[in-house]
Amino acid sequence: MTKKAEKGSQPKKRSAKTSRKRSPSKRGKSSAAVKKARPIKRYLLSTLFKLSLVMVVAIAGYGVYLDSQIKTKFEGERWELPAQIYARPLRLAAGAPVSHGELLQELELLGYRRVAKVVTPGEYAASEYAVQIYARPMRDGHRTDPARRLMVRYTGKRISVLEQNGQAVNQAYLEPYLIDRMQSGLGEDRVLVDLERVPQMLIEALLLVEDRDFYHHYGVSPVSIARALVANIKAGRTVQGGSTLTQQLVKNFFLTRERSIIRKLREAYMALIIDARYGKDEILEAYLNEIYLGQNYATAVHGFGLASQFYFGRPLAELNVAQLASLVAMIKGPSYYDPWRHPERLLERRDLVLRLLLEHDFLETEEYKLAVNQPTKVLPRSEAAMAKKPALTTLLRRELSQLAPQLVAKNGLKIYTTLDPLAQKAAEKAAVATLPTLEKRHNISKLQTAIVVTDAATGGVRALVGDRRPGYAGFNRAMDARRPIGSLIKPVVYLAALTDSKKYSLATVLADRPVSMVNQQGKRWQPQNYDHKFRGNVSLMDALVMSLNVPTVNLGMSLGLDKVSLQMENLGVESPQRFYPSSLLGSVSMTPLEVAQLYSSLSAEGSYQPLHLIRSVLSSDDEVLAELSPGRIQRADRKATYLLNYALHDVTVRGTAKSLGKRFPSYALAGKTGTSNDNRDSWYAGFDARDVVTVWIGRDDNAVIGLTGSSGALNLYADYLKRRSAVSLEMTPPAGVQLTYFDTASGTAVGEHCEDVTQVPAITSALPSNRGCQPNKEKSWWTRMFGR
Repeated sequence: MTKKAEKGSQPKKRSAKTSRKRSPSKRGKSSAAVKKARPIKRYLLSTLFKLSLVMVVAIAGYGVYLDSQIKTKFEGERWELPAQIYARPLRLAAGAPVSHGELLQELELLGYRRVAKVVTPGEYAASEYAVQIYARPMRDGHRTDPARRLMVRYTGKRISVLEQNGQAVNQAYLEPYLIDRMQSGLGEDRVLVDLERVPQMLIEALLLVEDRDFYHHYGVSPVSIARALVANIKAGRTVQGGSTLTQQLVKNFFLTRERSIIRKLREAYMALIIDARYGKDEILEAYLNEIYLGQNYATAVHGFGLASQFYFGRPLAELNVAQLASLVAMIKGPSYYDPWRHPERLLERRDLVLRLLLEHDFLETEEYKLAVNQPTKVLPRSEAAMAKKPALTTLLRRELSQLAPQLVAKNGLKIYTTLDPLAQKAAEKAAVATLPTLEKRHNISKLQTAIVVTDAATGGVRALVGDRRPGYAGFNRAMDARRPIGSLIKPVVYLAALTDSKKYSLATVLADRPVSMVNQQGKRWQPQNYDHKFRGNVSLMDALVMSLNVPTVNLGMSLGLDKVSLQMENLGVESPQRFYPSSLLGSVSMTPLEVAQLYSSLSAEGSYQPLHLIRSVLSSDDEVLAELSPGRIQRADRKATYLLNYALHDVTVRGTAKSLGKRFPSYALAGKTGTSNDNRDSWYAGFDARDVVTVWIGRDDNAVIGLTGSSGALNLYADYLKRRSAVSLEMTPPAGVQLTYFDTASGTAVGEHCEDVTQVPAITSALPSNRGCQPNKEKSWWTRMFGR
């Protein structure tokens, strides 16, 4: 029973199992679920695979797009470089009128360092009578010079001895000063540097502070990101960034400053592409030239090359360790670490950079102590980089468009000009100082000015000021303000007369009596002298020296208006379409630049050369694209022009500009005052052996200012001359011109033994060989012997 029972129990269990297996409802439900789940799973996997594939293709395609963008910009012209405008190179030569003080000014302007012992380029040492210079390598158009040692010795205000590398030389040049930069439309500025010329200490500091694994990662550094994340979490704020130099380059070079995850991912992706495509050194060099390091008003300062000039006024290679550390310190936030507004912040971070250099054995302890104890001294804000010269830039653009229009929009031009930075500085300071003084002294306001300085020998524009605020980029009065020139035209009238040497000399007698004439409108014109007096008869020279109106009109009318107009054209000024009798007294309107052309020709004894600013234009690769070297043409009689200049010198001794002679008694100067009707315009045009200077003072609304040429513009010229240092005219007469005696009353050439005579230079070939005395005018034997 027991066995049966045991046997009987087994089927029940099998039956139970069998019943479960054979349950049709359960078996059918399970099969259906499996059949249904398998397609869904396959669908999901298939969809996920397809989406992944699409995403990979999209990312790859986007990478191709980014790669093409990177390649186009990275391998083409990476930056829109501004045109660099250079001044003239300072010429040093034995006998040259470059004073000791002017040489030191030039060296300071160029950023040379004064030291006790000259060791490296960019340094100089000075004593009372000598200056030793280690001149930097230079390029000026075709001229290139390596670094060289110069010794300049002085006797008085002129160079007596010039030596180069220990040998006496005829001449040497200092590199031209970078006076301005014509910006691109992007509002960016930079000075490109080559990696091999960058100080190694700068590179070490940069990598140490910004990206220690630069040469080991692939554009993105997960380690740096993790390290920055931990530091920021601990601080509870953003205190450290995880971006590599490559990522920083991408952000500055390709992207905006938008803060978003998408931009950050794009930045990382582009960094990976750049790292894969280009070498580390090429990436580093691009970074050195692209990184944003401050703001020069509306212009962004990019790259270490420009930052070095902007903050410290010298090339990157000449900065010391403390200065290099300051530049690296600014990378984190140029505005936050602005050295003018927040010097204490910059000092703290600079010292951090120096400490890191010490801890990583890039600095010795003594070097560190020396650097950390230096102040964060930068240029004064007003002198940072370079002061803008809008009037100069306007002239340059106009001249460049005439010389070579195709070059105006070309990238990275190097434009070498005739501008003298010392003359420009003197003109600007004279304008700023003189106008407020005149306004206060004469109780007037809103005076404006224009100043043009040209080189007496070459016709090159040395300085240009178009507003009483030299940096104001508005109306350029030096080029575009047309104002009546008053008595500045009189030398043209007198030169036209002196050219006819058989009829006119400096002693020729002119009538100074009332004159009246009717103009084309039927109105009567009666010119008056400034003092409303008539002198009867005056010599031609006295009429010019005293700037008398009536004798000038009489002389001009006897010559003929056409002859005076032609003389103006010969001197380089296009005369007005019609020349009226009133034109003889300066009713002609001209710009200060046109007046400068006129007096440039007069100072060169009638030799005309077009005024010009540009000397040569080079490409960014130093290829000469254009050169300007206008020759001189003798357009006026040289002997007659000498006689005229002799009289213009006398203007500064006893004439309307005699106050100038009193201020500078040891110098021979020449010039002419000018005043328009009702004293609305005050002019002075004068020259010494170096500069021809034209000054205008007036108001933009043409209101009466109550200033004559001698009480207004002459004062500004005197201030300029004081700052610039005058160079005395030599006044050597040309062959055929000699001092001659003339009878004062008649203007006839006579012998020296005659009574009542005047001695002035004259063209001897036009004089009679026999020069007797006028009747009853021979000196007695007593007078001839004892002089009385």
